[in-house]
Amino acid sequence: MACPRPASMDALDQPIRQLSRGDGLSSPSFASRFILLISGMLLMLVVLLLFSSLPAHADGGAPNLAYVVGTPKGITTIDIGQQKVTGTIAVDGDPHSVFLSLDGRFLYVTQPASGRVTMLAARTGQTICTANVPGQPTLLAFDTTPGANVFYAAGNGASSVSVIDSSNCNIKRTFTTGGPVYGLAVANVGSGSVSSQIWVANPTSLNIFDPTGKQLGSIPVPGGPQYISIPPGTTVYVTTRQGGVDAVDLGTHQVFSLLTGGTFGPMDYDAITGDVYVPDQRNKRLDVLTPLSSGETSLPPEPNRKFDLGVAPQSVAITSDGQLGFIALKGGNVAMLDVPGRQIVNTIYVGGSPHFIITGLYPPLVGTTPQQASIWGTVINIAAYVFVVALLIVPILLFRRYSRAAPANKDKMHQ
Repeated sequence: MACPRPASMDALDQPIRQLSRGDGLSSPSFASRFILLISGMLLMLVVLLLFSSLPAHADGGAPNLAYVVGTPKGITTIDIGQQKVTGTIAVDGDPHSVFLSLDGRFLYVTQPASGRVTMLAARTGQTICTANVPGQPTLLAFDTTPGANVFYAAGNGASSVSVIDSSNCNIKRTFTTGGPVYGLAVANVGSGSVSSQIWVANPTSLNIFDPTGKQLGSIPVPGGPQYISIPPGTTVYVTTRQGGVDAVDLGTHQVFSLLTGGTFGPMDYDAITGDVYVPDQRNKRLDVLTPLSSGETSLPPEPNRKFDLGVAPQSVAITSDGQLGFIALKGGNVAMLDVPGRQIVNTIYVGGSPHFIITGLYPPLVGTTPQQASIWGTVINIAAYVFVVALLIVPILLFRRYSRAAPANKDKMHQ
């Protein structure tokens, strides 16, 4: 028995048959059907591209969700558009910091009381895998270099950094740091044989390593370095345990003192302006620093502006579009900052003792494990390529049919 002809093939052939009858490209019926055909294919291609989440910048950064660590169940989710809490994820072990994969699919959480780092599905909260890390890990840093697929974890209870596979939590290597780790960050230098550098704060200095664990340098920092933030550019920002904020030239390793007299928490930066946002717990305010460039001979007065909060800020996250900031506050609130407007516009209660916050994309609708994500990514890419090829081939086929039909129609008209 013959197989029925798919309706989609009839839809494709209809404008072609119309051409062969001599209606021509000028026919309104043909033109409308041809436009509908191409428009439909373009729409399906756009849907496929939107179905696959686009990468974000900075720490995840996209203005969809905020993840707050240290709330009663472990992690609380804030929908930024709705400006309210929309979910929680149960995480034990006193979770301290969190990182979001660039596609918004996975969360990586430190659990110092349990001595491990856990990878979670952001949509469901399901545990994907765990890695046991010495030193009560509280610090995470991701290498976003294409193809790296690793993150780094450490704590100040051990003199080492663990290099962990971001797809399965396997520890690929561990390198020693010369002292307990108080801060951790990755600089994407993108030049020479080393595309990234791992910056580690130990009790007295910043140590710099390549991805294999080879030490590249050591920079003494008065007051003892702690949290590190490395925006795109030439400057590394580091807080000190004695209450300062310093800038370090990425190339020359020269250290500049920017702020003193505070107790400073984890920082973030505005990917649009380059401004650096620093929570000052002692003075209960958020300080904003002017971005520095390599080779500057004089420093601008800092901070260039500040936001008095009345409550000690614990951590800050700036969305990648530079429009909003979120400040985790002692006492269980999160303050929402209008960055261009320079004002606090809302306060959202999350409970507990928030001590870290990031922002990022909504999780994709499908693929809650690395294996599922890989399969769906392959399917979407193949489908997208098929539609692109179809968009190129169909007009060519139509033109060829028209070219063949036109002489025959012309001959009939002269008979």
